[in-house]
Amino acid sequence: MVKKIPQDDRRAAYKSSDRPVGRAGLAFFLAGKNHWVLSTTRRDGRPQMSLVTGGMTGDGRLVISTYPSRAKTINAKRNADVSVLAMGERFNDEWVQIDGTATVLDMPEAGDGLVEYYRCISGEHPDWDEYRQAMDDQGKSVIIIEPTRWGPVSKGGFPPSLFEDE
Repeated sequence: MVKKIPQDDRRAAYKSSDRPVGRAGLAFFLAGKNHWVLSTTRRDGRPQMSLVTGGMTGDGRLVISTYPSRAKTINAKRNADVSVLAMGERFNDEWVQIDGTATVLDMPEAGDGLVEYYRCISGEHPDWDEYRQAMDDQGKSVIIIEPTRWGPVSKGGFPPSLFEDE
């Protein structure tokens, strides 16, 4: 039999949890969390995972800046079913998986999406015309993801069943 750990034990700070969230809760969780892992599907069916910087727009879509030649871009064009793992700064922070449908836009169509991406990450740019020109000069692309399901917001650690009831 497993001995129950008291709730005031220091290990209780590392108790695992799963917290279901709606779209508003998802947006709240993602605020300021821009380091993500994007999972697309390779031609052979295996996952391709990429470290990316992304943000959630005001209308609830996810945006990621990229280049047309990147594996993630090519894969998302071929198979629009993608997943994103968003996490906090530390390894043991909470995280959430978001599944969705991707649309990839290349310049010049990517311009508005890249503006939304910038706003999610850094706020307002001092000169949007200059920014758009820089994105065009670099030949950037944007991956726009419409979330289809997500959550819960999870935290790893000790199973709650190890602890005494509160």
